[in-house]
Amino acid sequence: MTFKALIAAATLIAAGTGSAQAGIVDEVRVGVLQHNICLIDCDNADKEDGPDISAEVVFASPDFLSWALEPRFYLGTTYNTAGETSFYGGGVQWSFDITDRLSFEPGIGYVFHDGYNENPYVQGTPEATAFGEEHVLMGSDDLFRTSFALTWDFTDKWAGQLLYEHFSHGQILGDGRNQGMDNFGLRIAYTFD
Repeated sequence: MTFKALIAAATLIAAGTGSAQAGIVDEVRVGVLQHNICLIDCDNADKEDGPDISAEVVFASPDFLSWALEPRFYLGTTYNTAGETSFYGGGVQWSFDITDRLSFEPGIGYVFHDGYNENPYVQGTPEATAFGEEHVLMGSDDLFRTSFALTWDFTDKWAGQLLYEHFSHGQILGDGRNQGMDNFGLRIAYTFD
């Protein structure tokens, strides 16, 4: 499924919820992330270069989900400028106020990538060793995306955001190889009203 098809599907889903505000673009975000950072397990953090461009469209929460703490649907991409692994997909995220200007935003999503799942060379060969030293092997074409963000509102319309995202199949969407990836960076957000 292409990114355009994902956008079309999400728009149709949001438009069909029966809410007056569902399907409306609530916010757009763009920023720069460090690709494949070392967070906890650093075995693969020296593989692949960056930076990444992060872009996201966030939709208004449909009224019928008010019971679930008003999650907002999003579509987005983490595009790697060095030609390494890029991600695209969508999911849901919530926003919880810490202060009048600062909020915490956890999210979960489902994404696809254009990187590698397995080493194409025979295990134990010099080619396989060299390939494995340079590439993160995701193990599945589709992955979960877990994200955490801190958002600081500059004005009613503009905000800055620290974003952490983790990609992995978690042995649920695939089995075997699951090196995963962590990215971290800054984004600017613009809210429509």
